[in-house]
Amino acid sequence: TNPAFKEVLSRIESHEDCRNLPMISFLILPMQRVTRLPLLMDTICQKTPKDSAKYENCKQALKEVSKVHSQVTQTPEEPSDSSRAMGRGLQCDFLALQPFPLVSSSRWLLKRGELTAYVEDTGLFSKRTSKQQVYFFLFNDVLIITKKK
Repeated sequence: TNPAFKEVLSRIESHEDCRNLPMISFLILPMQRVTRLPLLMDTICQKTPKDSAKYENCKQALKEVSKVHSQVTQTPEEPSDSSRAMGRGLQCDFLALQPFPLVSSSRWLLKRGELTAYVEDTGLFSKRTSKQQVYFFLFNDVLIITKKK
């Protein structure tokens, strides 16, 4: 309600060091670190040879990191809050147009992996179907499909 505070906050958020990110994005940075650990550990496990002695240690570390992650991010929700969260996830056509807060205390990764997408190119006289490799991240409230650069 304080106009001076709003003005200062707006000036800080528009500073180039903040990359036009809202204040809330900086408040969730510690949570982002916790939520990235299972993804990092999973990637390490995927890169570790399965016949290696380190593989079992890696799998155990992933299990423990995932347990800590779920304890930290788990919040009791009422069914109505849960359905509202799912509704927010379904309204994500704006992803390409404006920043999207990927990390949230109410969002968790369910599955990720590589898929082959069939894309139909319609030209003036022809119709072609081509294959593209895409990588997907399925969270509890949003599906993100990416391409490797």
